[in-house]
Amino acid sequence: MVSLEEGICAVRVAREWIDAETNGRSAESKFPESFEKMNNGVFVSLNEHPSGILRGCIGYPQPPFDLARALTLSARGVCYDERFPRLRSTQVSRVTVEVTILTVPQKIEYQTIDELISQIEIGKDGLIVRYARNMGLVNSALYLPQVPVEEGWDHKTYLSHLCMKAGLQEDAWRSCSLEFQKFQGEIFSETSPCGEIVRR
Repeated sequence: MVSLEEGICAVRVAREWIDAETNGRSAESKFPESFEKMNNGVFVSLNEHPSGILRGCIGYPQPPFDLARALTLSARGVCYDERFPRLRSTQVSRVTVEVTILTVPQKIEYQTIDELISQIEIGKDGLIVRYARNMGLVNSALYLPQVPVEEGWDHKTYLSHLCMKAGLQEDAWRSCSLEFQKFQGEIFSETSPCGEIVRR
């Protein structure tokens, strides 16, 4: 879906925008021409170095605009991930940047727990859960494909944490009444701050 050269460019562009955002200025980035023709979802993640502890993760699973704009907005937004203190310019050199470019999410058709689990591959599939409540309100949450691997989760733990992230009971997935979508991701990350960029 995405070449290594495109992935390297995506990570570099994300870092440029993160650096610019924390210094109160704009970045002048050159995107691959293909990014302006793609509408893939994208997430930008920051991890503390060398611990690897998550420092922020923001993105768009199904953006209404092209990948170039989605990447720019995600990179700027990750500086303000509400789960963490605002990223400061002095901290940018102490985090690694990771970009995950998503495939289009596909609804999982299932009627039983076994059917649901059989369609999820740990390490390959990211998941989105959606639950429609009264008055049109929707609970939803997303995990990228790399999360269950990093956390050491099996299928049931993966689904339980996803439900809790959406504000649901951890065993809500057992009711077979929730909508799940799965997607894959091309993951590119720095091995150290501003260092080599590799495909994961």
